[in-house]
Amino acid sequence: MFIDSARITISAGRGGDGAVAFHREKYGGPDGGDGGRGGSVVFQVDDNLSTLSDFRYRRKYAAAPGENGRGKHCNGKNGEDLVIRVPRGTLLRDAETGRLIADLPADEPQVVARGGHGGW
Repeated sequence: MFIDSARITISAGRGGDGAVAFHREKYGGPDGGDGGRGGSVVFQVDDNLSTLSDFRYRRKYAAAPGENGRGKHCNGKNGEDLVIRVPRGTLLRDAETGRLIADLPADEPQVVARGGHGGW
């Protein structure tokens, strides 16, 4: 029996800031755009993996942040989700409390850290 464990740090992407702008003509009003949503951290089962040895060399994982909004009602882009592939049967636990976060025997992706909302 082989027991494999790895301790990693994950962080979801921060939402982008909204932009405050004003339209400069008669009857002009607010003209800013909303910030983009931050990327989420998603764990996906991969049957081609059998150990957690890939996590030995890379310990920190961060999803992409959302882009800031701009003038002329331009909204920022959403950050891309970070998909981390793990072997079937992986258990995700909180390092501080030891609480079980997710059991990954299924084929559906498990969102562990949701990205931030974009600003208005």
